[in-house]
Amino acid sequence: MKLTLHHINLATTNVEAMDRFYREVLGLERETTGLPVLEKKQGYAGDVAFVKADAFAATHSGAEIQFHLAMKDVHAGFRTGQIVNAVSHGHIAFRTDDIEAFMAHLKSKGVPFSDWGNRAVAGWRQIFFYDPDGNVIEVHQVTA
Repeated sequence: MKLTLHHINLATTNVEAMDRFYREVLGLERETTGLPVLEKKQGYAGDVAFVKADAFAATHSGAEIQFHLAMKDVHAGFRTGQIVNAVSHGHIAFRTDDIEAFMAHLKSKGVPFSDWGNRAVAGWRQIFFYDPDGNVIEVHQVTA
């Protein structure tokens, strides 16, 4: 089971302002390829802007790091029946090639997690859990 850093999600009350800031001030580019298809009828209907950090990628094995600038939604966990709310304060996300093995690993370590399945993104199986300080971590596998 392999993990790679995929994206950093920042929760905001103003997606447009965040998108403009990250593109104009930090010089990040709008992400236009390989975007996730949001499942807006399954518990989270917020807007999301996608930008990528190419400068970082050039120095780290050529992998792009995306930023998902998502509308903050403190009630998404309630609407989806999940303990961990991934869009109340943002999260860091890793992609895996074996989500089942990773979930077994978390269970063996006694780490509880919320299995969001594909409620937020079509074709991604997502789980979310907390680190010891309460920061949200996502691990997902592309399933489509």
